[in-house]
Amino acid sequence: MTISKRKETLWLLLFTLILSSNFAIYNTTFGRSILPAETNGVVLGSLIDLIIVAPIVFIIAKKKYNIKWLIGLSAIGCILARFIIPQQLLEPYIAFTWIGIAVELCIVGFELILIFSFIRYMPKIIQAVRVSNAPLLFAFPQAVDTHVQKNPIIHVLCSELLMFYYGLFSWRKTAPKGFTLHTKTSYVAFQIMMIHAIVIETLGIHWWLHSKYPIVSLVLLVLNIYSVLFFIADIQAVRLNPAKIQNGTLFLSMGLMKRTEIQLDQIAEIIVDQNVLQQKLSKHTAQFIAKDFETPKPSMLLKMKTPITVFHPFGMEKQYSEVAILVDEPTAFIQAIS
Repeated sequence: MTISKRKETLWLLLFTLILSSNFAIYNTTFGRSILPAETNGVVLGSLIDLIIVAPIVFIIAKKKYNIKWLIGLSAIGCILARFIIPQQLLEPYIAFTWIGIAVELCIVGFELILIFSFIRYMPKIIQAVRVSNAPLLFAFPQAVDTHVQKNPIIHVLCSELLMFYYGLFSWRKTAPKGFTLHTKTSYVAFQIMMIHAIVIETLGIHWWLHSKYPIVSLVLLVLNIYSVLFFIADIQAVRLNPAKIQNGTLFLSMGLMKRTEIQLDQIAEIIVDQNVLQQKLSKHTAQFIAKDFETPKPSMLLKMKTPITVFHPFGMEKQYSEVAILVDEPTAFIQAIS
């Protein structure tokens, strides 16, 4: 575990300790037994923990130094206080919780406006995708960013639409020409095995839960259907989006899980030395490797002149200075990008 990961874990443990301790003091027998007769000071301390301290600790843990995150998490803390602190004890500070609800309603309203804008501009987005030379997996998010304000909720919606498209409506599509990353691996077989495990091996759990906890069984059923659809969509996205070089740009994707665009003139070095490729990859390396029952080694390692952005599901982004690729035809691929 790296030092940065260890620090994140410690901050998250502190965040969990803050929430659990405040929950325990009001909702356990021991906690209620140590409450003083005058509880206003304790309640005020809990509000400070939930509205100020816990959000700051979480922001430090995730390194999301953004005022929007602070406002949103503080509003959630106000609402959470209504569920943790008994109503009669919270009465002197009830206004704080209503402020949190008002802020959350404003945030939800703003996000609904963005979603309506997304729906409104959908014809223009579809038209932009049709005239784009980039693969659909790249063209659709680019068109959305062009016509709709960038926002996490829009990125999530964009990811979900791509999943439904590839999972339900892409079966008549034929794979375009390009450099495949999966045909010489057991990637598809591994994904099918995961689908089999979800569908077959959870039937008994559903049957048992339905008789005892029908709501939990229904939630689990929805999650399982979503998971199966995601795996199917990921298989289709891998099949229909081979690596493609166009106008000096390499379009590289690994299904729905990650994608990036690499300008060929930004490649500083192409490493094919097996002694280097057999070593453990650093955290600064984006891995476009079709992982199956075991993780194979890459065919090559691209060192970049400047870091590139790799997009993950739900609009998450990360910068990398190296790219490890496992391609089915490495010789032809190296010739193409050279």
